[in-house]
Amino acid sequence: MHMIIDKTRPVMVTGASGYIANWIVKLLLEQGCTVHGTVRDPNNEKSVAPLKKIAAAAPQGSLKLFKADLLDKAAFDAPMQGCEVVIHTASPFVVRGFKDAKEALIRPAVEGTRNVLEAVNRTQSVKRVVLTSSVAAVFGDNADLKKNPRGIFNEEDWNFSSSETHQPYSYSKFLAEKEAWKIHDAQQRWQLVTINPSMVGGPALTRNSASTSIDTLRGLGNGRLWPGVPFMRLAWVDVRDVAQAHVEAAFRPDAEGRHILSNGEPSMLEVANILRRHFGTAYKFPVFELPKFLVKWFGRFMDSSATPKFIEQNAGHDLKFDNTRSRQRLGIQYRPLEQTFVDHFQQLLDDGLIRKK
Repeated sequence: MHMIIDKTRPVMVTGASGYIANWIVKLLLEQGCTVHGTVRDPNNEKSVAPLKKIAAAAPQGSLKLFKADLLDKAAFDAPMQGCEVVIHTASPFVVRGFKDAKEALIRPAVEGTRNVLEAVNRTQSVKRVVLTSSVAAVFGDNADLKKNPRGIFNEEDWNFSSSETHQPYSYSKFLAEKEAWKIHDAQQRWQLVTINPSMVGGPALTRNSASTSIDTLRGLGNGRLWPGVPFMRLAWVDVRDVAQAHVEAAFRPDAEGRHILSNGEPSMLEVANILRRHFGTAYKFPVFELPKFLVKWFGRFMDSSATPKFIEQNAGHDLKFDNTRSRQRLGIQYRPLEQTFVDHFQQLLDDGLIRKK
């Protein structure tokens, strides 16, 4: 179904101060769009200063910030007025350090999505919603690939192995996207397009970005994962490509459905080797892969999310995603992953987040 979007109308971006959203806002402003960005606290200089800087550097677009909390049902009506496109990026991204998965992850992800989409149902101008989902809605554990008849994950797959107690973050992304499709399918006015990125790397437009992917790269360089890492494949994609995909999904007349955004599945050691090639031996990059039984033993001390079940289902297993749809339908030309890791690590150094050994 072709749908022409009027670029002179404002575009709403929820969670505008986030890592991916910063880049989306930048791209929209560079195209001359008016952006209505929602943030939890417009007075928090730390989170909104980078947005103001992005807006000041944009040649013609303009940015208006609105206060909106994901769990406030009425918060999204005002910023949505007059918008034809809503890009919903706001979602909790914490994988550890919480006591109650339901309260920390699942409720905000599902209710936040519901609150935004119910506001869409009330706002007649909206024609299309672009939702930032995740490959976590597509799969739960690397071992799930063995049960996949194609031997590669694509947009027809859904996460069947996560739960409140096993991979609760992934479970929250699965439930939030399912909720979005349920609300979409109950009406006929607006379209839903989802962007399902893998681990997102690459430079942030703010020093205060906190995310699991940033933590992972930091751990590879600051000695936390030295001298050995598990044989674990993670799928990665550049934040700039993910932002581009959102903008393409917003404006392309024939955009619809789900889109996996992923650019390869290197092992942790392969990523460390790329970084060593560029940055030398001044940092404590891991140098070998640990046998699985050791990972299980040490995992318990390293990280609450590295449960024996997690390690069993992910270490030593292959992982593969099909990104054909993002290339064909959204025209994404992926930048090399090497560039993603090098740019990202350089920024961690520039921001003083990693020091030499």
